[in-house]
Amino acid sequence: MIANTKTMMVAAALVMGGLSVSGCATKSYVNKQVGQVDARVSAHDTQIGQQQQQLGELDKTAKDALDRATAAGKLAEGKFQYALVLSDDSVKFPTNASTLSPEAEQRLGEFAEKLKADNKNVYLEIQGHTDNKGGKAYNDELGGKRAEAVRKYLSMHGVALNRMATISYGQDAPVAPNNTREGRAQNRRVVVMVLS
Repeated sequence: MIANTKTMMVAAALVMGGLSVSGCATKSYVNKQVGQVDARVSAHDTQIGQQQQQLGELDKTAKDALDRATAAGKLAEGKFQYALVLSDDSVKFPTNASTLSPEAEQRLGEFAEKLKADNKNVYLEIQGHTDNKGGKAYNDELGGKRAEAVRKYLSMHGVALNRMATISYGQDAPVAPNNTREGRAQNRRVVVMVLS
């Protein structure tokens, strides 16, 4: 009986030891799995944060575009008087560029002086255009940069900012076919519409 009791105690000790060892292994396994899941959740949280930031930037860009379009619409309600087109050989924009040539700056300077001399309450709609080289989104952005370059130059020469609005037509309103070099050069232009 004592031997049986001893055997049972040894067996019980072995079972308890096995359970405690298996319990530790399970706890270690669970901790490892939880750590991996936590790492994945942290990575997803980071991605969500980045996506929310990108959405915020897109919202701001869309709001800016809407504001400009609204301002252009208000200007378009005015009566057309005349237009200044910057596209001839001396002032055309190079491919993929929005910088004003010295000739364009000279013509814009003369235009600004004329506006000040006329002393009329006119509004300007500055339209940026491109040829069809490149993607639509790129050309819309480039047309906007060209119009902004003109707006900035006129502002620096005394034309009030609240009397000017810019809009980009990109490649959507060509004045010449885009299948020739000359046609594409004519399409890379800025048109300043003078409205009363």
